[in-house]
Amino acid sequence: MHKPTVRSIALTAGAIAALTACADPISGVAQDDPPSPEQVAELFDTWNETLATGDPEAVADLYAPDAVLLPTVSNEVRTDRAGIVDYFTGFLPNKPSAVIEQSVVNVLDADNAIDTGVYRFTMNKPEGPEIVDARYTFVYEKRDGEWLIVNHHSSEMPES
Repeated sequence: MHKPTVRSIALTAGAIAALTACADPISGVAQDDPPSPEQVAELFDTWNETLATGDPEAVADLYAPDAVLLPTVSNEVRTDRAGIVDYFTGFLPNKPSAVIEQSVVNVLDADNAIDTGVYRFTMNKPEGPEIVDARYTFVYEKRDGEWLIVNHHSSEMPES
């Protein structure tokens, strides 16, 4: 009886990068280069600018149809577009704007990236500005050439 052999292969980071830049072995289609951390960080800027429009539908357009939103100022988990629109319909009248205080970007591959950190929201409520410091995680996936949010978690800092 023949025993199977187990082989281990060690690849350097350069070799892995060279392999991932090649064509997909199944489809033969060239793969996209992964985004830079700066390009991923710009996705937040787009989200923040879209908040400023006050349009919950436009904000929801940044999320995948099957996205999950664990919002900052709601206890309800939003798991579809209608839920995401509903959340932003109530949130946007506060005229929120966010500034990132700390960000860690992980580029997983050409189509997936995570931006995690801490941001500070200023809510411009009728009774005056309110500051909310929160932790966040945005998980992005490139679908049909467009970067979409597939998971967004935001929670107020416990020490606030």
